[in-house]
Amino acid sequence: MDGSGAREAPYIGWRLLGLTDDEVQQIHQGTLDVLQNCGVRVLSAEALDLLESGGCHVDRATNRVRVPGHLVEEAIDSAPSKVLLAARDPAHDVLLEDGRTYFTTFGQGLRVIDPYTAEVRSSTARDIADSALLADALEHVSVYTVAVAATDIPEGPNKSLCELEVAFAHTSRHVVHGEIASGEGVRRLVEMAAAIVGGADKLRERPIVSAGGCPSSPLEHSERVCEIVMECARAGIPAAVVSMVMAGGTGPVTLAGTLVTHNAEVLSGLVLHQLAAKGAPFLYGSCTTAMDMTYGTAPLGSPESGLLSAGVAALARYYALPSVVAGGWADSKLTDAQAGHEKTLTTLLVGLAGPSLVLGMGSLELGMTLSLAQLVIDDETVAMVERVVGGVRVTDETLAVDLIKEMGPGKDFLGQKHTRAHQREEQSKVGLIDRRMRGGWEKRGGKDLAQRAAERAREILETHKPEPLSPEVAVELRTIAMGEDRGKR
Repeated sequence: MDGSGAREAPYIGWRLLGLTDDEVQQIHQGTLDVLQNCGVRVLSAEALDLLESGGCHVDRATNRVRVPGHLVEEAIDSAPSKVLLAARDPAHDVLLEDGRTYFTTFGQGLRVIDPYTAEVRSSTARDIADSALLADALEHVSVYTVAVAATDIPEGPNKSLCELEVAFAHTSRHVVHGEIASGEGVRRLVEMAAAIVGGADKLRERPIVSAGGCPSSPLEHSERVCEIVMECARAGIPAAVVSMVMAGGTGPVTLAGTLVTHNAEVLSGLVLHQLAAKGAPFLYGSCTTAMDMTYGTAPLGSPESGLLSAGVAALARYYALPSVVAGGWADSKLTDAQAGHEKTLTTLLVGLAGPSLVLGMGSLELGMTLSLAQLVIDDETVAMVERVVGGVRVTDETLAVDLIKEMGPGKDFLGQKHTRAHQREEQSKVGLIDRRMRGGWEKRGGKDLAQRAAERAREILETHKPEPLSPEVAVELRTIAMGEDRGKR
């Protein structure tokens, strides 16, 4: 980000269109038709009041809300086109804007592949700490989304806040939690983040945390999601409405029809969000995929998943809204050839589509399992995708016509100043990927990619030290997360 020293994602050089302008218009018009003539179900009395006072037609008997097209357009216009995801360390600030794409971890899995034993087990608070620490160390994990649920923390209103407490302590990057329990949970989340940055006003200037919720497809907003959306808007922290329609299950089997359903869910959430606080930061979100009719699952590593995310990115650009979309997913249960194939397909396809933030690093097994070794591999995959997205720079300097003529036939360019000046920006560099001849690979143990990645993950866990919270702030976070009366401390 300008002035902060943060690593900037490359501007889009090559872009996958995904949808034509006419196709985007058709989806938009179809969405307006659905919102105005069918509407969505809203299960929050407060949200119904707000939507009705804002100009929506509300049927209290059915909780059905019909949204006029002009309210949708007004909400799109009032939402900012750039959103800052600030970090505890300003060097890790991320500015979501058109033309830049960043990557984040997936959330929230329920299992992990243990980086030491390779055992598949239920995830714990320790795994949140480890994944946050790893994200803090890896260059291309720009934002940390709480990657797993802590199954060792009791269910209840404090659980997500305790998970956030762990995340804040182990990464200096922006933190996202998509499973906050309620509007009250958002208010306490805001208290926690304000304690870190020095107050609620400073948090509005530098939101170090964001949250969001998923509509209940098709076309329903639960009370919990409505509360989260409204409270985030009022606090000025970024909120994502993330549709999870399944083509053929909770949406039409056609991808275009699923995009209409998805769009109606997100835009109706946007209307509520902007009515709660006009101009508040909003993220157009998607984990939309297609249902596998053979197995009854929601595969994330499929081409349909990538196509839907590319379509979502095109819609978000049309609305000039920052987006967070699913990508870099795999349905494989372990780090193997299937995972490599699926992750390359969905990372590259979505990366070329140009969303603001891509959600999926480290995930396996349809998003159910986190692998820290896979997260290390995904970091290198993202670096390669960023190189592809950056495209081929064609300038007088890069064409090098004068140099080519000067060198003439039969000479190499290894020792030239031009080579030294441009090699870093022109050529991808690898750490885990092995480009040596077989002899060099064998001398280093002949290990496969999964083994090398697991070793690297363990090395980071044992050596990396993220910027610590002050002891006073750590105590404050514990008090807020546990819902304790501060006056009793």
